[in-house]
Amino acid sequence: MREVKKSVISIPEVKETLEKIDIEKADQIQKRTLDYASKFSKTEPEKARKMRERLVKECSLTEEEAIELINIMPKSIEEVRVFTSGWKKLLSTDVVEKIIKILTEA
Repeated sequence: MREVKKSVISIPEVKETLEKIDIEKADQIQKRTLDYASKFSKTEPEKARKMRERLVKECSLTEEEAIELINIMPKSIEEVRVFTSGWKKLLSTDVVEKIIKILTEA
């Protein structure tokens, strides 16, 4: 039995992964997921990976938190606060500004 590796990836990375499969052989879920990822991907996969790395390292976010922000790509302090309010940790304005800078530089 093959071991399945699980990891959290961003929407751009989902799109990149699904684009590698033959769409004719894809099942309905794969096709719908690719359609969704194509419509809602807001950056390139490589940029998303670099952003995730920086958000985790420079802003002390978890992989999951970084991915959530990359998928949404908030552009203001207020937008970041909406998404981070449920995280059970308070981010300083400096950290929120750093998050926005990382997301907009990509």
